[in-house]
Amino acid sequence: MFNISKKDAITFLLFSIVVLTMPIWLAPLGASYPGLLQKFAIYALLAVGYNILFGLTGYLSFGHAAFLGVGSYAAVWSFKLLSMNPVLALVFAMVFSGIFALAIGFVSLRRSGIYFSILTLAFAQMSYKLAYSVLSPITHGENGLQLTLQDPRAIDLMFIERGSSLPVSSFFGIPMNGYAGFYFCAIILLIGFFIAQKITSSPFGMMLKGIKSNEDRMNYTGFNTKPYMLTAFVISGMYAGIAGGLLSITDPLAGAERMQWTASGELVLMTILGGVGTLVGPVIGAWIIKYFENIFSAWNESVLHGFFSFLPDNIESFVVLISSKFVGEGWHLTLGLMFVLVVVFLPGGIMEGVRRISAMFKKNNDAEKEVIDPDNIPKSTSGKGE
Repeated sequence: MFNISKKDAITFLLFSIVVLTMPIWLAPLGASYPGLLQKFAIYALLAVGYNILFGLTGYLSFGHAAFLGVGSYAAVWSFKLLSMNPVLALVFAMVFSGIFALAIGFVSLRRSGIYFSILTLAFAQMSYKLAYSVLSPITHGENGLQLTLQDPRAIDLMFIERGSSLPVSSFFGIPMNGYAGFYFCAIILLIGFFIAQKITSSPFGMMLKGIKSNEDRMNYTGFNTKPYMLTAFVISGMYAGIAGGLLSITDPLAGAERMQWTASGELVLMTILGGVGTLVGPVIGAWIIKYFENIFSAWNESVLHGFFSFLPDNIESFVVLISSKFVGEGWHLTLGLMFVLVVVFLPGGIMEGVRRISAMFKKNNDAEKEVIDPDNIPKSTSGKGE
């Protein structure tokens, strides 16, 4: 089970180092505070799971936010009814989101292409509206599902007395907030990344890639692709549910806004921006968007004046006037321009740019080797007749 290729092992090792040292290398970028680090890990996991469906099969879902919301609600109900243990909450989130994904996938996968995408969008919007209105006794509608002092918490109250303040999710006594919460999310991300690696390189993953390449040809050869597609859809939905559970673990609250179509659109944007079909690309896309949303959006004119202070006063004022339209409340404009540039010049996302640069360096190194290779130096010939 744990046998992976050397290339995958190196990728996993480097990825683990990058994730676990995020508080260090993100500090100069102003993004090392625990709340944002938790979002980086959670949305990276969400993007990795979404890539199993979209990246491997080519089926574009606009409804994955529904599973994110289901996972959040399931985790909070686990806290309210049973225990504040995050592991139990994640199990509930994974199971309920998996069941929900099985039901939606069974119906949606009867169609392909744009019809599949529209069906998933319709189911997500129905889920969003139901959570706001019809199911409000379960979801608490627009107020969101929150912890209360009167919650049963049957398992916890068997061992401890009810306190006078709201409980905090804890992993065997370690509160799931601050950096401890980040590292808990980071470990779950690494486990999810490793499983995604195994799926991608497995025969099952090869089947999914074959479906993406030419599903009709796969059907003609006698393979029934629907069970594979449904399995990929459920696995991807479970990843989203676990991500939703982690959101509720680090902040015990669940609201219907997590199920909106804009959340699904953001997930699609993350995957395309980083690189569809790659393991690391969607993670990079998730980090970029969350950085823009939480840090870049906070930049204002005073920050820009400090950044461009080396320029003459008149030029500085002009540059700040122009650049201020792209930061702060205008961060969506910058993100949109970046997305357009990536789609036009790097259809494979940021990872395609990385591959091009590495190929360029490899080509230059090969050229240098050819120049200094003694076997490529012409040898003079001499004979007796000279």
